[in-house]
Amino acid sequence: MARPSAIAVIDIGKSNAKLALVDAASRATLAVRTVTNAVISGPPYPHYDVEHLWGWLVEGLRVFAGEAHVTAISVTTHGACFALLAGGDLALPIVDYECTALEEVHAAYREVRGDFAETLSPDLPNGLNAGRQIYWQSRKFPADFARVDTSLPYPQYWAWRLTGRKAAETTSLGSHTDLWNPRAGVYSRLAVAEGWERLFPKLVKPWDSVGTVLPKVVEATGLPAACRVVAGIHDSNASLLPHLLTRKRPFAVLSTGTWMVVFAPGGDLDRLDARRDCLANVDAFGEAVPSARFMAGREYEAMAGSNAEPSRADIDRVVTDRIVALPSFAPGTGPFGDATGRWSIDPARLSLGERAAVASLYAALVTETCLALAGAEGPVLVEGPFARNRTFLAALAARLPRPVFARPDATGTTEGAALLAFGPNVRPSPAPDLPPVAPLAIDLGAYADEWHAAAPATARDGQR
Repeated sequence: MARPSAIAVIDIGKSNAKLALVDAASRATLAVRTVTNAVISGPPYPHYDVEHLWGWLVEGLRVFAGEAHVTAISVTTHGACFALLAGGDLALPIVDYECTALEEVHAAYREVRGDFAETLSPDLPNGLNAGRQIYWQSRKFPADFARVDTSLPYPQYWAWRLTGRKAAETTSLGSHTDLWNPRAGVYSRLAVAEGWERLFPKLVKPWDSVGTVLPKVVEATGLPAACRVVAGIHDSNASLLPHLLTRKRPFAVLSTGTWMVVFAPGGDLDRLDARRDCLANVDAFGEAVPSARFMAGREYEAMAGSNAEPSRADIDRVVTDRIVALPSFAPGTGPFGDATGRWSIDPARLSLGERAAVASLYAALVTETCLALAGAEGPVLVEGPFARNRTFLAALAARLPRPVFARPDATGTTEGAALLAFGPNVRPSPAPDLPPVAPLAIDLGAYADEWHAAAPATARDGQR
């Protein structure tokens, strides 16, 4: 039997990395391999273990090359991540964006980072603004930074490892980095003033071919020498892409995982609130998209503590007794980032199902807030892990005056990244939506009203 033609998708999230094999004809996922995305604590600071990931990727590509004729590779990664190169090596390790040491330059960086009106990038903690990472590295390690000749967004770092060719594109540059002006489509005043824009290679589109795989990669993996690598894309924007190609605006996409990113194509950029983790993402076509976000997966894990499925009785008790969790369980992020998460009852007194019910309702109510902040209208499409959380979906459907659709079988980032291999004019057949989610049978009105009244208003005044 002839091997199918296929696309390999490298999908590196904050918590886990995935390598998927996608059939080029049907675009069905044929195989998936996963691994934990490990962080090395130091020295010189917490950083991603890219050599471990590289070895894992090479092995996975070797396996896939034996199963299919891999004609192209596409890369998608989490944001807030840039690689600083000197010649053919990293000048400095790639910073984990949760590295707290970066806060030591907070005051100095605040003075130069630029206005939200220019960058549509909120002031975030640690290294979530990639500009703060580069600023800190340039001041903390001046000798190493003086050697830097190239800065690569994370998807393009992996494309460079595969091809030896350097490129940059705007979905990663435009994701709360402080380095990009999304309305004008140019580097920010900060990037120009610091001279960092000269470190970025030529800008390309996410679907542009960077090159073919290096001979040493061919030797190690058995991939065809003609296997090409496209430039790649920021992961949440990969989730958004199939919808941009098949749907009329306005609509909203919830890309979920460690983070939930709320995209609102057709929303209102002028409503974005810098104090509440709102931003403009830059889509695959270079357009600014109103967005809001919070660490839904991280917060859910902290609150629920398990993968328990709430029963109807669990939900009834939580709603009837007004058992709530109030934001935020991921400090410095989301629309309530200045607040400290708290429960109305000691969670140790709750069953695992009841805790899961509280966490699911919490996620739905924060999501409702994010949708309003982004000016979202039209149907809401949920992708990723939260598309399989029935309590969350039903609660969200109960709170919104428009349909909510779960896409539990959609691969989200993988689907969007695979489409890049076909170029910008591809018109995928829209995946049929399941019937709209049925609203939660329990009346959430009073519970939600009390939650919103008790949720702390942001204390931020535009700066942390």
